[in-house]
Amino acid sequence: MLANSLEGLRVIDFTQVMAGPSCTQYLADLGADVVKVEAPSGDLSRALSPWVHGEGVAFLALNRNKRSIVLDLKQSAHRLVASRLVAEADVVVESFRPGVMTRFGLDYAEVSAENPRLIYCSVSAYGQQGTARDLPGVDGVLQAVSGLMSVTGAPGGQPCKVPVPVVDLVTGSFATISILAALALRQRTGSGQHVEASMFASAIALQHVSFASYFADGHVPGPQGNAAPYSTPNEALRCADGWIMVAAYHPARWLALCTAIGAPELASDPRFAENKNRLQHREALLRLLEARMLAHPRAFWLERFAAVDIICGPINDYAEVAQSAPFVEAALTENLLHPVAGALTLPRSVIGAVGERPRARRAAPTLGQHTREVLDELGMPPEDIEAIIAADSPLN
Repeated sequence: MLANSLEGLRVIDFTQVMAGPSCTQYLADLGADVVKVEAPSGDLSRALSPWVHGEGVAFLALNRNKRSIVLDLKQSAHRLVASRLVAEADVVVESFRPGVMTRFGLDYAEVSAENPRLIYCSVSAYGQQGTARDLPGVDGVLQAVSGLMSVTGAPGGQPCKVPVPVVDLVTGSFATISILAALALRQRTGSGQHVEASMFASAIALQHVSFASYFADGHVPGPQGNAAPYSTPNEALRCADGWIMVAAYHPARWLALCTAIGAPELASDPRFAENKNRLQHREALLRLLEARMLAHPRAFWLERFAAVDIICGPINDYAEVAQSAPFVEAALTENLLHPVAGALTLPRSVIGAVGERPRARRAAPTLGQHTREVLDELGMPPEDIEAIIAADSPLN
């Protein structure tokens, strides 16, 4: 079972907010024992709105299956504890700016000398090298710097940010891929290595085709709206009661669309004969399509298009998504019981084999919930554990 594929691996998680925690949550979903090291103030995402009984939903969504311990890495005794954790770990994931872990004595060069099998992943805004390496970054800023905001939004409108933290989450995905590849290589070589995931590079990877197009013809794209820049019809079309997304640029589907909307003459119009022609006359084509589409509600068109294998779907809001058949049938949520927030419904892991996906073993931890437990596993004497906790932990 994939849910147990990383069972037996210990991951020490020095990340916070979204990019790093999404990576370590994937590892935890696959069975790894993830120990999240938090400062006494906690992961910053604990303070992000909204909250359930004081618990930040962003934290709850990205930290299931983990254990939380509190260490103040500015204190030498706490750094020694962190060093002991890392010395026995399989994987470390950290998201400090380059140089911070060096000041803590927890950088890869230092810790790999004692633990040469360690896979060490650094998640940062701009990578571990280069002139921008020391700059901080968050999802919205990286959307801007990477060009993503310049192509998002309505043509002629203001730059627009993707409202979900897409750069954070894709960075976490690339970090996970790098870690899994390094673990596979370690099985052959016996050695660990230092891997990385940069938010900037990940944001560029999101735009792989768009940048390839830019390098091919030198054209600097602007906001694309709801249309794919490389094909049409491949965009949102308005119906009598709302919008649907239609992708009918394949020659057979283009012919089927013309027939389905009662305008077979469009197929023989030289302006629309092939995709390259339709792109040149896109605005004229969309006016003609919309004139037909406005005559009926979206349910009418969705049924008619589906009958002739035209790729399409409604533009749903979240309430409609949560009630839709694909969402319900795929069981994309699960119910968890949190010691403070209570009963929660959260998105579940989507990693899995056919017919099987990992189920959460535990809800996201409260701050420092497992400090005693983890330090006891290190073999620390009870009095030393209490001294660490008493120093600055919320536990007492």
